[in-house]
Amino acid sequence: MTADNAAVLAPPGSPKSGSGISSNGLTTDEARSRLETDGPNAMPDTSAHPLRNAFAKFWAPVPWLLEASIVLQVVLHKYFEAAVIAGLLVFNATLAYFQEGRAQATLAALKSRLALNASVRRDGTWKTVPAAELVRDDLVKLSLGGVVAADVHLVDGSVLLDQSMLTGESLPIEAGAGVDTYAGALVRRGEAIAVVTATGVHTKFGRTAELVRTAHVVSSQQKAVLRIVRNLAIFNGAVILLIGAYAFAHAMPWSEIIPLLLTAVLAAIPVALPATFTLATALGARALAKLGVLPTRLSAVDEAATIDVLCSDKTGTLTLNALSVTSIRPMPGFDEAHILGLAALASSDGGQDSVDAAIRSVSSQKPAPDLPKLTKFVPFDPARKTSEATATDAKGEVQRIVKGAFTSVIALTAPSSSRAHRSADPVLLVQYARVARDHANRNYRREMQ
Repeated sequence: MTADNAAVLAPPGSPKSGSGISSNGLTTDEARSRLETDGPNAMPDTSAHPLRNAFAKFWAPVPWLLEASIVLQVVLHKYFEAAVIAGLLVFNATLAYFQEGRAQATLAALKSRLALNASVRRDGTWKTVPAAELVRDDLVKLSLGGVVAADVHLVDGSVLLDQSMLTGESLPIEAGAGVDTYAGALVRRGEAIAVVTATGVHTKFGRTAELVRTAHVVSSQQKAVLRIVRNLAIFNGAVILLIGAYAFAHAMPWSEIIPLLLTAVLAAIPVALPATFTLATALGARALAKLGVLPTRLSAVDEAATIDVLCSDKTGTLTLNALSVTSIRPMPGFDEAHILGLAALASSDGGQDSVDAAIRSVSSQKPAPDLPKLTKFVPFDPARKTSEATATDAKGEVQRIVKGAFTSVIALTAPSSSRAHRSADPVLLVQYARVARDHANRNYRREMQ
C-alpha cells in the first residue's frame, strides 16, 4: 500500500476508530495527545507498595495461627514462649519478603529487555517504536514472526495468524482486509497493514489479564498447614473434652482448668511448621535460581511440585536471538555489494523479520551503485519459502529478484520448455548446491551461556 493508491483508510465496523485514517498515519502530535488521553498500551502496574507487601506477610490464615498462639502465650503469662513464636513469625515474613522482592526485581529487569516493539507509520514514514506508545488509529505493519501489539483492524495485505494464546485454537487462521485481530496474536506468514482499534486494558488480552489478576486461589502450602491444624484440632478437641470432664468430676478450681484448656488449644497450632515450610521453599527457590528458573513467589515452588503433567511446546535451542550475515558467495558477474543490494530489495522494509533486518543492515554498510528501482514487493511466504521483488533498472528493463531457501530458489532455474529465458549453467548449479550443503552443515548459532 502506498500513498499513491490510498488517501484515506476507513476501517469498517470499527467503532473505536475515527471515520477515516490517512495513509500517512497519525502525526507525532496526534499520537502524543491520544497517548495522554488513553494511556500507554500496556498493562497497569499492579505491584503493591513495599510496606503493604511487608504487612501482607502478617495477614493470612497461617500467620493468624501464629498470632493467635502469641496471644494465648501472653494470656498464660508465658512471655518467653510468646517471644519465640513472634520471632518465628517475623522470620517467615522477612524471608518471604526479601526472596520475593529479589525475584520481582529480576523479573522487572527481564521484562524491560523483552519489551515489544511495533512498526508504525507516523508523519508519513515507517518507524519502530515501543509497543507501549501505540494509540488508537495508528497504522501498524504486521509482518512474519511479529506479535500483534494491540487490537487491530486489517486494511491491506494478508497474514496467517496464530491466536491460540487468546482463543485456544491450535490452527492458525487466514486474515485479510476487513478482519479484526487482537493483541497477542502471532503472525505466522505474510504481511499486512492494520489500524489500531484498542490499546492497553481495553484490548481483549487486557481484559483477560485483568480477570487473571483478580482471581485468587489458596496455595498448596496453606492447604497443608490448615489440614494439619484441622486434624490436630479434632484430636485436641477430644482431649480437651476429656480434660474438662475429669477436672469437673474432681471439682478442680477454674483458675487451674482454664490454663490447662488454653494449653491444650495451643497444642493444636503447629508454630514451627510455617517456618519449616518457608525455609525449605526459600532453599528450593535458591537452587532453582542457580538453574536459571526464577520463582516470583515462594509458594510457586510448592505449586510446581504438585504438578502431575507439564505440557510445553517449546523446542529447539535458546540462542542470542540475533541474526547476522556471515558470508556471501556471489556467482560470476556479481559482487558482494550488488548481491546485498538486490537481497535488500527483496526484504521487508520496516517489518520485524530478523532475516530481512540482518540483510538490510549489512547492505546499508556496503551500498552498491546503479541498483534497480523497486516497483513491487511480495513478503516472505513460509509455504513457498521465498520473498520476491520486482524492480526496474536504468534501461527500463524489469528484473525479478527472488530471495529464500536454496532449494526453492534453485528450482526456479531448472530447465523448462515453457520458460522463455535461458536456464543457469548446470555446472554452476552443482557447484553452488555443494556450497549450500556446506553452509547447512555448519553451526552458526551462538548459544546462550
